[in-house]
Amino acid sequence: MTGPGTAPVPPSKGGRWIRHWDPENETFWKETGEKVARRNLFFSVLSEHIGFSIWTLWSVLVLFMGPEYGLTPADKFMLTSMVTLVGAVVRVPYTFAVAIFGGRNWTIISATLLLVPTVAAFTVMEPGTSFSTFLLVGLLAGVGGGNFASSMTNINAFFPLRKKGWALGLNAGGGNIGVPVAQLAALAIIGAGGGPRVLLGIYIPLIVVAAVMAALFMDNLENVKNDTGAAKDAARDGHTWIMSLLYVGTFGSFIGYSFAFGQVLQNQFGRTPLEAAYVTFLGPLLGSLIRPVGGRLADRYGGARISLWNYVAMGLATAVLIGASMEKSLALFTGAFVVLFVLSGLGNGSTFKMIPGIFQNKALAKGLRGEEAAAYGRRLSGASMGLIGAVGALGGVGINLAFRQSFLSYGSGTGAFVAFLAFYAVCFVVTWAVYLRRTAPRVPVTTATSEAKSQLSYAEV
Repeated sequence: MTGPGTAPVPPSKGGRWIRHWDPENETFWKETGEKVARRNLFFSVLSEHIGFSIWTLWSVLVLFMGPEYGLTPADKFMLTSMVTLVGAVVRVPYTFAVAIFGGRNWTIISATLLLVPTVAAFTVMEPGTSFSTFLLVGLLAGVGGGNFASSMTNINAFFPLRKKGWALGLNAGGGNIGVPVAQLAALAIIGAGGGPRVLLGIYIPLIVVAAVMAALFMDNLENVKNDTGAAKDAARDGHTWIMSLLYVGTFGSFIGYSFAFGQVLQNQFGRTPLEAAYVTFLGPLLGSLIRPVGGRLADRYGGARISLWNYVAMGLATAVLIGASMEKSLALFTGAFVVLFVLSGLGNGSTFKMIPGIFQNKALAKGLRGEEAAAYGRRLSGASMGLIGAVGALGGVGINLAFRQSFLSYGSGTGAFVAFLAFYAVCFVVTWAVYLRRTAPRVPVTTATSEAKSQLSYAEV
């Protein structure tokens, strides 16, 4: 056994496996753990970033697809909806994959798999290709959405509870930036008169680099492997599904709007592909950059409190969007949409910070203490993150389908925004009722790093 004052170098076996990992031990963390965790975080972000780019490539590829491709606006919304759907569904097996293969090993595999949709899209991207072919190839791009779930599950195990808000926010934010980076690349290519194959050709070597870097510099944690039962336990817990609903409101909004923003500008305000590309990247960029800030604020003030008021702000921004849509004010519409992106990113960070705190609280309620409580919390929160991420991404499907129906029924996105406003109200009520209205009984916490007793409640998650 390792005492609280020791910091052993984690012994490894072949294939970069770490046997001992105790991030809650401050001595271990300062002398050994932090350096290893940060290294894994960096290369996890790289792989997840490219995964997000591949997943959301179709949000910009459809901007290239003019009348000569023979696709209607409804076809394009259906295409992006299905890409989002696959990205959401594969997050579930990707969550299990970390426990089966190890975090490093699965990062190598998942990064390499990104070559399949990228090469396929490069092959078929030309006028005359049928809609069904585009749909099938677009579905393949959904594997990029799975990288988020496995990356978050893996990184969650590396960091102590007190650092999770920042670490998970940085990991997810760095991945989310893959959305605006792909859009900025498309803007540059459109501006230079290039075609969609140029964009796809840029990403093929980057995918190879991400896989090689993961192989060279990442690690597997042995205490995470062979714990596939954690996902089943997380699925049985009601808080997993409550947090899934809340994450639909934040990440579902982020990814759904990322896919739809350019199409809305084209169809509702008559913007050209180049004009739409000039602004579509801004919202996802700011939303990605602010995600770690949401995690940091949640570390300090509590994720539930930050999430609650964030839903209020998202509702207000959506109300402004409804007014701008009805008045056909492009400037106000664009500004409000960018603000909504920023708020969705902030909420992404705060809602994900809530997850480790919730399961740590449940461990304390069971009478667990110290490393035993921390291990319980890491086990269930890591498993639940993949499930929550999968359901949250389904919100992106709903947003694109709502826009599709709104344009078919009303010729604008106004009807969809009304539905989104109602959903944010539901998220506000659930956050308040479950995590703030009545806090769980306070229980003493004795950590592995301090003999002092502190207290934790659901209001502080």
